[in-house]
Amino acid sequence: MSISAAAVEPARDYRTPMIVIGLLFFIFGFVTWLNGPLIQFVELAFDLDIVNAFLVLMVFYLSYFFLALPASWILRRTGMKRGMALGLFVMAAGAVIFGEFAVRRWYPGALTGLFVIGAGLSLLQTAANPYISILGPIEGAAQRIAFMGICNKLAGILAPLVIGALVMHGLGDLKAQVQSADPAARAALLDGFAGRIHVPYLVMAGILAALGLWITRSPLPEVRPDEANRSAGDDAPRSIFSYPHLWLGVLCLFVYVGVEVMAGDAIGTYGRSFDLPADQTKFFTSFTLTAMLVGYVVGLLTIPRFISQARYLMLSAALGIVLSLGAYFTHGYASVAFVASLGFANAMMWPAIFPLAIAGLGRLTETGSALLIMGIAGGAVIPETFAYLREHDDFQLVFVAIMVPCYAYILFYALRGHNAAPRA
Repeated sequence: MSISAAAVEPARDYRTPMIVIGLLFFIFGFVTWLNGPLIQFVELAFDLDIVNAFLVLMVFYLSYFFLALPASWILRRTGMKRGMALGLFVMAAGAVIFGEFAVRRWYPGALTGLFVIGAGLSLLQTAANPYISILGPIEGAAQRIAFMGICNKLAGILAPLVIGALVMHGLGDLKAQVQSADPAARAALLDGFAGRIHVPYLVMAGILAALGLWITRSPLPEVRPDEANRSAGDDAPRSIFSYPHLWLGVLCLFVYVGVEVMAGDAIGTYGRSFDLPADQTKFFTSFTLTAMLVGYVVGLLTIPRFISQARYLMLSAALGIVLSLGAYFTHGYASVAFVASLGFANAMMWPAIFPLAIAGLGRLTETGSALLIMGIAGGAVIPETFAYLREHDDFQLVFVAIMVPCYAYILFYALRGHNAAPRA
């Protein structure tokens, strides 16, 4: 599929837009990767089992499924720049809601706050990912998204450390106290623990709202997808259903986000299944994201100079299969290390899948991007499936039985799926 090389005016300096979007990806990472520690937080604060604690991931990632297409309609009316600012305001509202209901220890209300945060993120992601993909030549989009990924994962490494220091400190001792306390003392302990989350989320809401105001005044140029992402020589109007590489890419992104969340957010639960201490497992997400950060740096240096984004995706998927099997055949910290190493394999998958899937969509770029963002729902379905099945079977067997088929499909997309020709 041949894509026109020019995205916007060739002489334009892209450094300022890259910095602005990089800051947004930092926000994506910080908010998204709080979910791993939040699973352990809600499990104790709301006195939940694992299946119900994993609803944190379910509602957060399902918001993308329900709101990505409406986000694309909003973006057509607001433009990408104002749409990003609106997304930040919505996230700020969600942070306030989550903080308030977490203090009250009303789980449905807290989940509502996470859903609203996800709604704002779906608007941001639907705008920012195609924006950075078509800001320059599509063939180099993976390299630009890799830079965004570095910003994202730096925030992701920081998020568990911040929430661990401010909210989750002394978790192991607190669990022991709660288990031995009488009902009144137990309620007081849990109220005090839940109250720790309030101020951090109010501060986060204020920062998000301030960033939204700043984005409205930032020098971000508007990018027209119908001009920047059109197939060369393809002027015939087509429907969104004429692009099989897009629909195969939606499924690919679905399974990718599932395995990314499994390796990042579910790693704490995975480690605790080996009876590893809670005061250690709360930081495991940072290990996965450190591996992802290394993967992004490698991708940034090699794509497209030494290897194409499709070939790098193929190698990453194959590595994911190998590391998943390694996690199955080892135990304890060694098995956790294999799961954390999946971060390296996962790092360049989103940067490769997204531009491959939207290549040549032209005027349909926003719709195609929204469909891909809907694929983020894999982060809801796949981990929740793991949480349910691990209650009934060996958790390592369940883990590998989920992960290997997902990576196998990503391998197929890298080899053949992304090359599916448009239909007339």
